[in-house]
Amino acid sequence: MSAKLDPVTLEVIRNALPAIANEMAADLQRTSYNMMIYEVRDFCTALVSVDGDLISQNVGGVSHFVADLGVIISDAVKRYGRKGFKPGDVLVTNHPAVAGQHLNNVVIYVPYFFKGELLAFAMVRAHWIDIGGTSTGFGAGPEVPDPWQEGLQLDQLKIHDGGRLDQTLLRVIRDNIRFPESSLGDMNSQIASCKLGIRRLDELVRKYGRETLLRAIARIFDETETQCRKVVAKLADGVYEAESFFDDDGVTPDERVRIHAKVTVKSGSMTIDLSGCSSERKAAVNSRTLAGARVAYKAITAPLAPVNEGSFRALEVIIPEGNIMMARYPAPMAGWSIFVPTVVETIVSSLAQAMPDRIPAAHHGLLGGSVVFFGVHPQSKRRFVVQSIEGGGWGGRPSEDGESATVSVCQGDVRNGSIEGIEMKCPVLVKARALRRDSAGAGKFRGGLGIDLQLRNFVDGKWNFERANRRGCPAWGLWGGGPGESGGYYLRAPGESEYRMMHGSHKPVSADSEVIVRTGGGGGWGEPLERDPERVRFDVLEEFVSKEAARDLYGVVLKDDLSVDEAATLALRQSLK
Repeated sequence: MSAKLDPVTLEVIRNALPAIANEMAADLQRTSYNMMIYEVRDFCTALVSVDGDLISQNVGGVSHFVADLGVIISDAVKRYGRKGFKPGDVLVTNHPAVAGQHLNNVVIYVPYFFKGELLAFAMVRAHWIDIGGTSTGFGAGPEVPDPWQEGLQLDQLKIHDGGRLDQTLLRVIRDNIRFPESSLGDMNSQIASCKLGIRRLDELVRKYGRETLLRAIARIFDETETQCRKVVAKLADGVYEAESFFDDDGVTPDERVRIHAKVTVKSGSMTIDLSGCSSERKAAVNSRTLAGARVAYKAITAPLAPVNEGSFRALEVIIPEGNIMMARYPAPMAGWSIFVPTVVETIVSSLAQAMPDRIPAAHHGLLGGSVVFFGVHPQSKRRFVVQSIEGGGWGGRPSEDGESATVSVCQGDVRNGSIEGIEMKCPVLVKARALRRDSAGAGKFRGGLGIDLQLRNFVDGKWNFERANRRGCPAWGLWGGGPGESGGYYLRAPGESEYRMMHGSHKPVSADSEVIVRTGGGGGWGEPLERDPERVRFDVLEEFVSKEAARDLYGVVLKDDLSVDEAATLALRQSLK
């Protein structure tokens, strides 16, 4: 009979499991070839059980990656059977039929055996800069009509079978991508990270025993579930709904894409129903993911606690087949992530009445401003690609302003590429990366600001320009707060005096063109006329808010020396009310 699980051992294992995933992440960053991994951190590392339960994830791992790792394992076990894996196996997959994302998000995973028994898998999902087709950069964009044009589809294949490298599969991958050194280097980094994970897990099992470890994991799941249920139990039972939209899908103009969330709270349990979202589209903006619901639920219940399968046991997610968030293969998914952050914030906003002291106004709701410029360097004759993700503004909160220039709620610790790194590696000049004045929604607590990133490319090449998706539905305010401004992409070719708005992938541009990547601001929280005039004055001094906006939106009158004219401010606010 197994010994009782003592609380000290439980706490050691509770902290050791996330530490394994964190060490995997550190190893991946140190050895990867691609800025999207080692600098931007567009990846996640995890341990997953044979049943597809999430055991642990690295801190800051991309949350809309890890949400769908379990279904990959469940699918693999169904295909191969539990006896179809052996020590030394390494599997690769990015196929959208199971966990639909763009093909650049490649998953590598390795099985872990203890005394011949398959116990778990170590997994890494990371963004390759190219997977063939039109995938260079952040993916092919919404114009791609099908996944075959997007790139290589790798469907649960063994790149190592019992420790033996499949040279044929390796050649197929190498011969169909533009940056084989980078992508295959990243694949080897992912493999090394997974092997490190199973070594550390093996050390843990051998130290405490199989039974003790499995009992500890079960206890951790139970306690995490209880913690989440307690938060939801504080909310009034009922049905809460919210709705938002995108201007269009990038292919069908003037046809809104509806996002609708229906949240039911009952006795500590929560159901998130996304049935009201648009049906799957011809444009490549579809996805097949539980990420929208799971990220929102985690943010509401235990945002700072480690994530594991227990985090979602008290959550039921309803997304019917054929929904834009549960699209059926071969629906194109190259732009899979466009809607996910807005789905998350629509779910969160639906609970504003139930949690008025916790729910913020909306954030920019996109995966930042992606920067993708690529070509062939005329001197070295080598291919290059510029990549970065630029953040936008978050919504004002019940007690403070929103954060500025920050990536979306789905992106974990993803950050922008450093200016030094971009300019050293690629033939471009970053002329400016600046907060955008007056881009934040006004409020008692204003939203965060978006940014303008201005670049000049020194050589001919191709730019990817994302569509300005939220001009008709920018980040909304709460409780009287104003909306933030939306973003977009702008190009000024050599000899032109004005910038023009752009969208589309693989757009050829000549040398000495200039581009502005503009991100949106967050919505405001509370009535702008209730904002402390001294805070408005500070924002004007810092050039976050213009003097005109201080007067027109906040009712604050500033003198020539930018001190507050208290009498004029009081009179103006009374008239504006």
